[in-house]
This record gives sequence, structure tokens and C-alpha cells, in this order.
Amino acid sequence: MILLAGLGNPGPQYAQTRHNAGFLVLDAFAADFGGGRVVAFRSRFDGQYAELELGGQRVGLLKPETFMNLSGRSVRAALGFFKLTVSDLLVVHDELDVPFGELRLKAGGGDGGHRGLRSISGELADPAYGRLRVGIGRPAPDFQGDIADFVLQAFALEERSVLPTVLANASKAVQAVVTDGLSRTMNRTNQRTVR
Repeated sequence: MILLAGLGNPGPQYAQTRHNAGFLVLDAFAADFGGGRVVAFRSRFDGQYAELELGGQRVGLLKPETFMNLSGRSVRAALGFFKLTVSDLLVVHDELDVPFGELRLKAGGGDGGHRGLRSISGELADPAYGRLRVGIGRPAPDFQGDIADFVLQAFALEERSVLPTVLANASKAVQAVVTDGLSRTMNRTNQRTVR
């Protein structure tokens, strides 16, 4: 089994914000690979949880509802219940240091200031899990506000026009991790711009 944890914040006010890229990717993945049926998320592990099967692999989809800064609590609960290790985990999250529309896969590393990753690494006491970093870019120099204001804003109008393509590409990258493994998928995904 592999556990996919998409990071975001619960509630309609956050639904279409940059910080909810992880939730958006999991929703796209569930729609793309749910076998033609609607994948139903239900309350579990302090989040919304669903399962599907892909290429003979059981896949858990988790959207923590603990708010971003406590995401690790939800992820740890799910990993513990299924007796999984960090090698069975792929976290999907927004990334300021990747240009909007691009994807980067990596295994392990620091949190780069991302509080959701910090929470997960702290709760698991091991940062060696896979990450799909969904590029949201950094705010323009004339942006009024701080980084928190930027990530909690809705995608800009011009970004929204290409967001479906970004989510489709991210969904395919997740599918490739499930079926081909992280390292093989990393080599392909990180070599190209996904717009």
C-alpha cells in the first residue's frame, strides 16, 4: 500500500488557494484514476480519507483537516493504522521555490520553511518520505503582504487558466510514482517543464 497525503487547509475559504495545491492534486488524481466512479472521501485520521486501487496497488488518499501546521498528526495516524513506513508515503504540497506550473519530485530533505512538511517530519521523526512539490512560484516584487498572505490567496486569473493542465500533470506524476516507483518517476518528472 502507498499513502498519498495532499496538504492544505480545510474549509471553503481556503479551497482554491495556492496553499491547497495538495488537496487539489489529490482530487484530480481521484477523478482521473478512480476507475470511472466517484471516489468518496470520508472523515478518518483527523482528515478526509479515501482508497482506490491502481495497477494492483492499494492507494490511500489523505487530506489532513488539522490545518497545515499540524498535518503530521493526521499523517502519523494513518501510517500507524496501516503499519506503513516513510518509504510508503508520498506528500503532495505547494512549493514557493518552484515556478508556477512546474513539478519536482524528491525523496527526503528539509522542510524549506513549509510548516506542513515540518509537522510531518517532526511527527514521524524521519524526513525520508517522498514529496511531490507543486510549483506556485514566489510573489511579484510589488506584492503587498507577506508570504502567508500570498499562499493563502486564490490563484491569479492567468494561473487559473492553466491550473487544470498543472493538476492533470501532477495527477499523472502521482500515478507514475504508484506504478513505477519514486526514483524512476523522479528522473522523468524533474527533467521537463509541465505546463
